[in-house]
Amino acid sequence: MTTGRAFMNLTSPSQVKDWCIANGFHPNKVLGQNFLIDKNVLDAIVDAAELAAFGPSPRVLEIGPGLGVLTEGLLARGARVSAIEKDPVLAARLAESLGNPADLAVTAGDALDVVKAGGCDGFAAMVSNLPYQAGTRILLELIRRVDAGAAVPETIVVLVQTEVAERLAAGPGSKTRGLAGVWAQLDYSVSIVRKVSAACFWPRPEIGSSVVKLVRHHANDALASDARKAFRALSKQAFEHRRKQLGSIFKGRIESSARAEELSNSDWISLANAWSKEYTSLS
Repeated sequence: MTTGRAFMNLTSPSQVKDWCIANGFHPNKVLGQNFLIDKNVLDAIVDAAELAAFGPSPRVLEIGPGLGVLTEGLLARGARVSAIEKDPVLAARLAESLGNPADLAVTAGDALDVVKAGGCDGFAAMVSNLPYQAGTRILLELIRRVDAGAAVPETIVVLVQTEVAERLAAGPGSKTRGLAGVWAQLDYSVSIVRKVSAACFWPRPEIGSSVVKLVRHHANDALASDARKAFRALSKQAFEHRRKQLGSIFKGRIESSARAEELSNSDWISLANAWSKEYTSLS
C-alpha cells in the first residue's frame, strides 16, 4: 500500500478519493467512516478544544482518526496525540502518512475495549470525529470512568450526529432530553459549538452533524459512589419508561407526577441520595 502523504491534502475531496482508489480502500459504513474534508470545520473543532489552556504539549486523546485530518490539526497545535483506530488498514498507515511525528502514538483496536480497560484515562482533552455507530457508547463509557475515580479529560470536543449532540445538551423539559444527556451533565457542562453540513464529509452521510463541547464542572466530585450508582440506575429505569410518571414507575418508593425528561440533574441527585442503598444493586 502506498501512502502518498507528501502529495495529499486531507481536506481535499478529490485527493482523499484518489488515495482510496489507488489503495483499494473502501470506507466502511459499519465502522461509521465518514472523513471530514472541510478546513473551516477542522479549525473550529481544534479551536473549541482550547488546548493552550492546558500548557505546552498537552496530552490529547483522539478516537477514530481515520485518514488523520484531525490528528494533523492537533499535532500542528503542539498536542501529544494518542489515537485509537479500529480499522487495521488505517491504523497501520496513520503515523507514516503524517511523517512519523514523535508526538503521535497509534493504537489499533476497539476504543470501547480500551476505555473500559483504563487506556483512555489521564488525558487533558479528547478531540474526535466519533464513528456514527458507536460514538455515543464510547463517549458515555469514557464519562462513566469518573465513577471509578479515573482521571477523565477535562475537555471533550467531538463531532457527532446532530441528534446525538442535541440529546447530550438538552436541559430539563426538552423533548430531546434523554439518558445520555442526564449522564453526561452529571460531570460536564455541555454545549453545541456549531452544526456541520453533510457536504463536509466524504462519503457524504445521510444526516448532518454537530460539534459538541463538554467541560468538566466538578460540582459533583464529592458525590458518594453508592449515590452515583443509584443516580445511573434510577435514571436508566425511568427513561426506559419515559412516557410514564415517576410515581407509576417507582410505585411505593417515589411519589411524583413528573416524567423522566422533566427532572434536572439536581433532582436526580436528590433521588439518588435518598435511595442509594436500594438501587446500588441495580447499576
